[in-house]
Amino acid sequence: MAAGKTHAFHILNPSWKPIYAAFASLVMAAGAIGWMHKMAWGPWVFGIGTAAILYAFYIWWADVVHEANTGDHTPVVQLHHRYGMILFIASEVMFFVAWFWAYFAAALYPDAGEVVGGVWPPKGVEVLDPFIYPLLNTLILLLSGTTVTWAHHALIHGDRKGLKQGLWLTIALGLIFSAVQAYEYSHAEFGFAGSIYGATFYMATGFHGFHVVVGTIFLMVCLARVYRGDFTPRQHFGFEAAAWYWHFVDVVWLFLFISIYVWGSNFGAAVAAAAHSG
Repeated sequence: MAAGKTHAFHILNPSWKPIYAAFASLVMAAGAIGWMHKMAWGPWVFGIGTAAILYAFYIWWADVVHEANTGDHTPVVQLHHRYGMILFIASEVMFFVAWFWAYFAAALYPDAGEVVGGVWPPKGVEVLDPFIYPLLNTLILLLSGTTVTWAHHALIHGDRKGLKQGLWLTIALGLIFSAVQAYEYSHAEFGFAGSIYGATFYMATGFHGFHVVVGTIFLMVCLARVYRGDFTPRQHFGFEAAAWYWHFVDVVWLFLFISIYVWGSNFGAAVAAAAHSG
């Protein structure tokens, strides 16, 4: 009895996985550096390191799922998981702040650098129409926000059928969004290199697109766990974290659509023209 657990926290057992993940990261970084320096072995080492990292993700997260299913995630542990997820999303917000900062620094002060040429968007850049594919993707993501909320509501009320349907629809909408964005990129008249507009546009929207892919995979894992019977109305933080992440992706896209697509193509150009004519 004296050796029994007398607290609500989950104490992890010693594991080889952290040191394995560290060495896998080292191999991947070495491969990336070799690749950038045109070394023949670079891509191969980078590929091996990436595969090792992906395996580390799998085995480590599998442990977390096992801990959740065996009752190790007590209410106190779940609360701290929520804190961790909130901090993670906050750190992701700061990534996007950097891209928005770079975009608006060039857009609001086009006279600051010769590369912009005094106008925004820069001369010769044929911007995308915000009310075709970007608007379509906005509607898709807004709809996906409602379907993932439906799934969450169904889970809380013990409706497994509604949970599965909501997740299937959200995953499908995420895949459609990625396909539409890829199609949009393939028809863009400007590239990443050659202008600050292209660089900031692709970094901001592309980084968001990467988050959509990650969020879609996150929801796919949740769907697989639903079919396995993992989540309950009282304990489902894995799904809750995925839903939070998906809503974060939705909100960021709204800012991207308004500022980069709409403002950058219409209102921003009008403001710049008015400023120069005055």
